[in-house]
Amino acid sequence: MAGHDRTEKATPKKRAEARKKGQVAKSADFNGAVVLLASLLALSAFGPGLLQRVGDATRRILQLVATPSVVGQEGVGTVLRDAGTATAQAVAPIAFVCLIAGVVASVLQVGFKPSAHALKPDPKRLNPMSGAKQIFGPHAFFEAGKSIAKVLVVGAIAAFAVLPKLTALAALVGMPPVVLVPELARTVVSIAQRAAFAYLIIALADYGYQRWRHEKGLRMDKQEVKDEHKQAELPAEVKGMQRRRGMELARARMMDAVPTADVVVTNPTHFSVALRYSSEALAPIVVAKGQDHVALRIRELAREHGVLVVPNPPLARTLHATVDIGKMIPEDLYHAVAELLAYVYRVNAARSVPA
Repeated sequence: MAGHDRTEKATPKKRAEARKKGQVAKSADFNGAVVLLASLLALSAFGPGLLQRVGDATRRILQLVATPSVVGQEGVGTVLRDAGTATAQAVAPIAFVCLIAGVVASVLQVGFKPSAHALKPDPKRLNPMSGAKQIFGPHAFFEAGKSIAKVLVVGAIAAFAVLPKLTALAALVGMPPVVLVPELARTVVSIAQRAAFAYLIIALADYGYQRWRHEKGLRMDKQEVKDEHKQAELPAEVKGMQRRRGMELARARMMDAVPTADVVVTNPTHFSVALRYSSEALAPIVVAKGQDHVALRIRELAREHGVLVVPNPPLARTLHATVDIGKMIPEDLYHAVAELLAYVYRVNAARSVPA
């Protein structure tokens, strides 16, 4: 079985398909580290202005509180609005820098090619076996080690930065706020910057691991590579023939499923949709659908095998447009389809009663 070992690097086609599905090598820690560094730089640049605006807003509120008559004239809403505006103006530059930093970090990792595929629900993610592998597999041990490393590194940096300054910090006790706050702010920002650079190093290591893990997941076996090369070398006419043959086989399988349906709902001249419901499924399933001549053939097969054909143009159009073959109907169509199936069961029951 050596031929089935995934020892070959992913082909460009495999990589393109994975990217289209949103499967890329990306480290959330890298984004976090870049945003943290950007926020600290922004605080260093905009911090004085931020303190000035917040201080002015605080003084204005305290002055108004000290003179209730003024508050009564201007209204509490005006006071709160002024305070909120000042706070927003102070925070906005820092928030904007963090937003840009987050976007740049993502683009640096995966490039700029958004994909909505990753947002689609995937039932495979609910598989308990896959979840157990994520919890107890090598990836979980790496994540646990990374978390421990972050705690240890940040703790060590904070300790080495604070311990030598304990005497100087103790001397700040009793100082007026005008002197105390800037000194504490400089100390805190200095510690945070060192921790952020250490976090960035850990994030780069995590990004390397994520790339390695992603490449490993994309690996192919020799047979897959051969099949892909063969497919790429086929003439366009042969590929077209294969696609047509595949469509014909799929249509044949679909037609074979029509006799198993409970009902065929139609827009009499254009659409036909065959539905089947069993106690094993959560909702009725579309087993066949088509329009024009395919719809006509579905209706003919249904009548040949005693499957009730019910005209319902709005429901037929909706089912044909929104539900793929083999898929359950959406929740918003439960009521309409339930009424249809109830009618079908009544008709079938009446048919089975001897005259």
